[in-house]
Amino acid sequence: MESKFNELLAKRRSIYALSDRVDAQPEEIFNLVKETVRNSPSAFNSQSVRAVVLFGASSDKVWDIVEETLGKIVKDPEAFKKTQAKIASFRAGYGTVLYLTDTEIVHNLEKQFPSYAANFAPWAEQAIGGAQQAVWAALAEQGIGASLQHYNPLIDEAVHEAFNLPASWQLRAEMPFGAIEAPAGDKDYLPENEVFKLIK
Repeated sequence: MESKFNELLAKRRSIYALSDRVDAQPEEIFNLVKETVRNSPSAFNSQSVRAVVLFGASSDKVWDIVEETLGKIVKDPEAFKKTQAKIASFRAGYGTVLYLTDTEIVHNLEKQFPSYAANFAPWAEQAIGGAQQAVWAALAEQGIGASLQHYNPLIDEAVHEAFNLPASWQLRAEMPFGAIEAPAGDKDYLPENEVFKLIK
C-alpha cells in the first residue's frame, strides 16, 4: 500500500544547517503553522496547544536567551564554544516556533472531570507532540528544514518576559526553521521485530 503521507513523514528530519534564505513570507509560514496546529487532535478537543511564531530579531532573541542562560551554567569554556556553535546554527534560520501548553485549560479539565484528572497533563503532552510533528512535516513539505529543541524550563521566565506571554502558557519546545543548507545524516531504525507485532 503506497502512502504519500509516509513519504512526507520520511522527509521530515532534524535539520541543523539552516539559513534565512526562505522565499515564503512570514505571514505565509504563520498561516501554515496556525492551520496545522488547529487541525491537530487533542483529547476532549481541549485545544491546549499554543504556538508563537517568531521571525527576525524576535527569533534571534530566543537564541540570545538560550546562549545567555547556558553561559551561566556551562563552566567549561571549550564545551561552551560547542554550545555557542549549536545555538548559532539555530539563530541562522529564518524563524522559530515556540510550542506551549495552556495549563489553565488542563487544570480546568482536571476539575471538570476528576475521574480523568491524572490523564489531562499526559494528554496535553500528546496533543503538543502531535502538533509538533504535523508542523514539522508541513514545513518539510514546503522544503523548509527544522529541528525540535528543549531548553525549557531553563529559559521559561526570560522567554515569557521577552514576549509578554500569559503565565498559564508553559513552554515545552522550540523549533528553529529555515532553508536547508545541508541534508540530515543517516537515520538508524531498531529491528522491526523489536518494535512491531502483527496479530490476526
